[in-house]
Amino acid sequence: MKKIEAIIKPFKINELKDALQEHGIQGMTAYEVRGFGRQKGHSEIYRGSEYQVDFIAKIKVELVVPDDRAEEIVDVILKAARTGEIGDGKVFVSDVNQVVRIRTGERNEEAL
Repeated sequence: MKKIEAIIKPFKINELKDALQEHGIQGMTAYEVRGFGRQKGHSEIYRGSEYQVDFIAKIKVELVVPDDRAEEIVDVILKAARTGEIGDGKVFVSDVNQVVRIRTGERNEEAL
C-alpha cells in the first residue's frame, strides 16, 4: 500500500475531492497547513503598514491506496490541483506497512 500526501492550493480542494471520488476513492484526510517553498511568501499592507507573509496557506491531503492504484491516483491529483502557477504544491508517495480498521479489525487492503 502507498500513502499519498499532497500539498495543494486551498481553492483546489473541492475539485480534487470530486476527482478522487470519480476514481473510486472513498476517503481522504485534509488539513489546513502553512508553509513556503520557492514562493517564499509575499508582502501585504494592513492598516497602512507593510508586512511580510512568510508562510502561505495550503491544504494537505492524505490518503492510502493499494500499490497498483498509486500512480493513477497521483495523476488524478496532478490534473485536479495544477494551475500552472508557482506554488501549486507537491505530492509525496511513501510505503505503508500495515493498516487496521479499528471498528472491525480488518487489516491492510481490506481496511481501506
